[in-house]
Amino acid sequence: MNLPPKVTPRAFARLAEINEGAGAAKALRVAVSGGGCSGFQYEITLDDPAPDDLVLEGAGQKVLVDTVSLPFLANAVIDFSDELIGARFVIENPNATSSCGCGTSFSI
Repeated sequence: MNLPPKVTPRAFARLAEINEGAGAAKALRVAVSGGGCSGFQYEITLDDPAPDDLVLEGAGQKVLVDTVSLPFLANAVIDFSDELIGARFVIENPNATSSCGCGTSFSI
């Protein structure tokens, strides 16, 4: 049984900060597409929910995962990292057998 991805409180908090400065609140969409240096890549955008999306909610915010991406993100953790090299949403994906140095692409 595949469990849906989890979203950390830190990721929901950062999304709330982003939405505070925007006119209308958007959800964070996490998707997987073919490409990148390792075979698959993450696409993280602000978007509106689609009818078939999995909607993960917390702290008044929403994170969306489409049905095609869901199997690639089973049991993953969506987090936010703020380090000296930059601030970004990150995916800790137990399904990935390898990933690139920047963490945006992976292979299964």
